Amino acid sequence: MQRGQNEQKVLEKILSHLSARKKAPRSVFIILLVMYVISAGIVSGTAGSDSDIMIFGMPIPIYSFAGIFASVSEICVLFMTFYCGKKGYFTSLCLLILQLPIVMMGIMIQHNLTSLPGIFGNLLAISAITITYINNKHIDSYQKELQEQAVTDQLTGLPNRFAALKLLSVLTENKEKFAVVSIDINSFKGINETMGFETGNDIICEIASRWQTIATKSSSGTLDFIARISGDEFILVIQNYQTDEELLDTIRQYEAVLSSRITMNNSELYITASFGYAKYPLDAKTTDTLLSYADAAMHEVKRAKSSNHIRHFTPDLLKMERTIELEGKIRAALDNETIFYNLQPQFDMEHKLRGFEVLARMRDIDGTFISPGEFIPIAEKVGLVDKVDGVVFRKAAMFFGELLRKSNADIILSINVSVRHLMKADFFDEICDVLKISGVPANKLEIEITESIMIDSVDKALQCIDQLRSIGIQIAIDDFGTGYSSLSYLNRFPANLLKVDKSFIDTMNTSDSAKQYISAIISIGHIMGFSVIAEGVEDTEQVETLREIHCDYIQGYIWGKPMMPDDAEKLVLDPMNK
Repeated sequence: MQRGQNEQKVLEKILSHLSARKKAPRSVFIILLVMYVISAGIVSGTAGSDSDIMIFGMPIPIYSFAGIFASVSEICVLFMTFYCGKKGYFTSLCLLILQLPIVMMGIMIQHNLTSLPGIFGNLLAISAITITYINNKHIDSYQKELQEQAVTDQLTGLPNRFAALKLLSVLTENKEKFAVVSIDINSFKGINETMGFETGNDIICEIASRWQTIATKSSSGTLDFIARISGDEFILVIQNYQTDEELLDTIRQYEAVLSSRITMNNSELYITASFGYAKYPLDAKTTDTLLSYADAAMHEVKRAKSSNHIRHFTPDLLKMERTIELEGKIRAALDNETIFYNLQPQFDMEHKLRGFEVLARMRDIDGTFISPGEFIPIAEKVGLVDKVDGVVFRKAAMFFGELLRKSNADIILSINVSVRHLMKADFFDEICDVLKISGVPANKLEIEITESIMIDSVDKALQCIDQLRSIGIQIAIDDFGTGYSSLSYLNRFPANLLKVDKSFIDTMNTSDSAKQYISAIISIGHIMGFSVIAEGVEDTEQVETLREIHCDYIQGYIWGKPMMPDDAEKLVLDPMNK
């Protein structure tokens, strides 16, 4: 118990220094004291002298220096009082009071009336340091009050966010082992809405009181610090635990005190909370990261809604947090229509425009661009990819239909369709509706499908593809070679185009075998009646190799980066591409 009380005082000491007025170091006090003694000694030695000294050829009475050094001594006591607090004031007061009878004895015995100003100077100095000291006490009292307000939550009396962050900063700077626990009261918003904010505040105060009792009495056996961050959010800092089990036992104590009912306005309430924690320095080495990890663990507890209300941070939580975050952003983008598209041109080997591939793009609510490599996999994972596909397809088709009417160009619009989207019962009807509304001829539309769809549900996939082909829509096999490549499936796939993945094109010219591999893919495609397009072509050497091994089309940065619809329109209307 004594150990816990002593360590709690250490925490309180840290907080008490956050905004307190800083006193001068001891060395300053000693220097000022020595200067005062020397000055006072000079005053005593010069005040009664009748001698003169020559300065620049002029006789100066020695007693005149007494006034100068008397002023220096008064300045010293003023500085001691102002900068050294109580110690400086009472030292100065004693020195000045002791000096008074000495001066008065000199006047009475030696009849040295020149010392009379010194008496009044001393009395004035005593008044000045007393006023300064009293004024400083008022300032210190006011600063202490401000300090308490700065580090204390006004509702509960617990330390606030600022105090918690300061403590965490001190602990990390000192490389001390500790754990930080992020706590959130479950379903507290409902309590506020049904019982009112005043009752909600009373409940928060009751919970804070229970937790503060554990921390203050050190009944957990560890050194604990509890702070209210905002609303129904708290932070618990735990030190001096020896094992992970001891750490968990401490957190369980804070959870357990909530099991006792809370009675408010003749209503009995049973409150629970979610606890997520991270350990320093094991999980993170900075305060911000540590708090972020503890929050991630706490949010996972709330999301899981299990009977276990305590969760330690693990790295997989970051992916889960990011998934949840991106899911929210995707839903918001769908609601706010910030899903848009780019068009990447495709060319034949003579640099004649074949058409465009539609690429989904997304912006956050604040306009920040989110990479498709990040949001598309999440959209697939959470079941939103069909909605993203649908928005992109409709927008691109409307643009493309208008472009065809303007240009009468012989080009194709190629769209990516996920397995989930293709397998929807109304997919074919959706495609037909968009074609009708946009005015895009079916033979100008190409749907890109990954070869893995033939593995997932070959019969249903073939049925859907046959429907699409029956009205003239073309089919492309996307990312060939990266999935479950099989000639038997490929032979059954009624496609028009085979797309060779960028990963193969990147290494195509690194060795003769790599080049021959791409050549074999192109040959197989031609044997099966497919045209072949290479994705991700970025340099002239790749173009020449693909021309040499009889590739039909290319797509990549060398001839065309993904572009906005206006730029795509300019490209189509350019006479050079007619």
